[in-house]
Amino acid sequence: MRFFLTGTDTGVGKTYAATLLLKTLTSVGHRAAGFKPISCGDRDDAVALLEAGDSRLQLDQVNPCHLETAASPYAASLIENKTIDLARIRETFDFLSTRYEHLLVEGVGGWEVPITKDYSVADLAKDMGLPVIIVVHNRLGALNHTILTVKNMRARKIRCAGLIFNHLTDEIDTATITNKKTLEEMLELPVLQEILYEETEIDLAAFKG
Repeated sequence: MRFFLTGTDTGVGKTYAATLLLKTLTSVGHRAAGFKPISCGDRDDAVALLEAGDSRLQLDQVNPCHLETAASPYAASLIENKTIDLARIRETFDFLSTRYEHLLVEGVGGWEVPITKDYSVADLAKDMGLPVIIVVHNRLGALNHTILTVKNMRARKIRCAGLIFNHLTDEIDTATITNKKTLEEMLELPVLQEILYEETEIDLAAFKG
């Protein structure tokens, strides 16, 4: 299992979905690792990935680029006067790829978040060559964000493996009930998993890649 996880926005549950997958993989004896190429603000997401996967790794191997400013990588790098080392990110990705059968890469923010002036999360995903899973915050507005993200992927000729629906609250309304069927029909993509509020288990059967 090797995927790049992106989201319809920041804070939609990419890390939560990734850690559920990693914990399930390791619980059945698989060697699995999480990779957070870039973090901005705190490193909580990277720590969570480290603890859910192979905890023998160093934090800098899971998260080779950390910026302290809670903003886009591009904005944070300007504020902190730092250069984002894309070569180091690629070297770390190659290192993990050769050692782990199961590798989950988590993007930063949404799909088109800028890493540098001319390089975005979408470019990073394309360079890594992994199928992409979109984590969708299942709420009113999810249709627009998801459809735009998928259209961008298809224009870039990047394969979208499917969607993970994540419920950040236990509220249910017309949008949360109908979003899944609407997106499946419009995009002809599978919803690989629907993670209910505070759910702690995930089914690996639908994930192939």
